[in-house]
Amino acid sequence: MRGEIVMDRTSEINIEKMEILLRTICFNIKKKGREILQDFNITPPQFDALQVLEDEGELTIGDLSSKLFLAPSTITYLVDRMEKNCLVTRIRDNKDRRSIKIKVEDKGFKLIGEVIARRCTYLEEVTKEMKADDKIKLTAYLEMMSSKL
Repeated sequence: MRGEIVMDRTSEINIEKMEILLRTICFNIKKKGREILQDFNITPPQFDALQVLEDEGELTIGDLSSKLFLAPSTITYLVDRMEKNCLVTRIRDNKDRRSIKIKVEDKGFKLIGEVIARRCTYLEEVTKEMKADDKIKLTAYLEMMSSKL
């Protein structure tokens, strides 16, 4: 019955339907994203770390750990593997030689770009039957929701 909610019921039921649809969409996009990552020989947590580093710039293990909600030991292990694959480099902070920051290398930036391009191709396929105006409206609604989160 949960999946068959009629749209003319209370707004409470519409919100429940919206939650179900958003959860389903997020799950399927995440699943496809993980499939795509397999082609690039990188794990989802490694890719998450690369994206945070791309967005935030150079970070310490502690800062990266806080942003990803993972233990510093887990981040150290992720960074070790990414460094071995030439995706990131550890660099000493010029101001505090005890502090080591993680920097994304060109290969890491290239990998991010290729993965995002594949994800966009997937979303293009999923939305190919939508009219351009509907895609614009959907994007605007998603931006509104995102700004409230």
